[in-house]
Amino acid sequence: MWQLAPPVLISYVIVLLTAFSVHEFAHAWTAYRFGDDTARLNGRLTLNPLAHLDLVGSLMLFVAGFGWAKPVPVNPYVLQRRSPAALMWVSLAGPFSNFLMAVLAAVPFRLGWVQFTGVGGSFLPTLPQFLLIFISVNIALMLFNLIPLAPLDGEKILNYFLPPEMRRVLEFIRPYGWLILMSIFFIGPMLRLDIFGWLIGYPVQVLTLALIG
Repeated sequence: MWQLAPPVLISYVIVLLTAFSVHEFAHAWTAYRFGDDTARLNGRLTLNPLAHLDLVGSLMLFVAGFGWAKPVPVNPYVLQRRSPAALMWVSLAGPFSNFLMAVLAAVPFRLGWVQFTGVGGSFLPTLPQFLLIFISVNIALMLFNLIPLAPLDGEKILNYFLPPEMRRVLEFIRPYGWLILMSIFFIGPMLRLDIFGWLIGYPVQVLTLALIG
């Protein structure tokens, strides 16, 4: 983290404050629209970063290029009464907000307003450099949160589409989700298995290039 050049570090801080806040606000707003007031009552229906940031998840963004914020509390029973798909849509709202931000940040590249010409100055990032980091980090956050392991959004999204017998498999491994994720991150490299690189690193490069053209 501390070896990042100042322009990159500044970019990451701004992206962290923006991407995490919008991601969690999207969860809270969607739940509210489905009639669940839990997030609002807990002060999470806001774009204020202080309401959403998680210390470990924020540090992971600098260390690994992906991370997480504090989960938005929702009431599954209220959502289920409103619609069987409500929890799935609430879960999907966060990753979709990251994808939408990446698409919007890519528009200046697509229209030829900016071109990436290399790193920024000694302190502040150039606009192309910042936009490129903004795009890639948002895509990384989207892909990371779509991994189908609890407590990530992908697990709840996948659970909606699975038949009942397969849902029982997810229920069995749900308590071990974080343990599996951390094992992949810390033990995988020791075994020379870059699983996160396969799941996130390479797809981020492909999608970023596809967006900016």
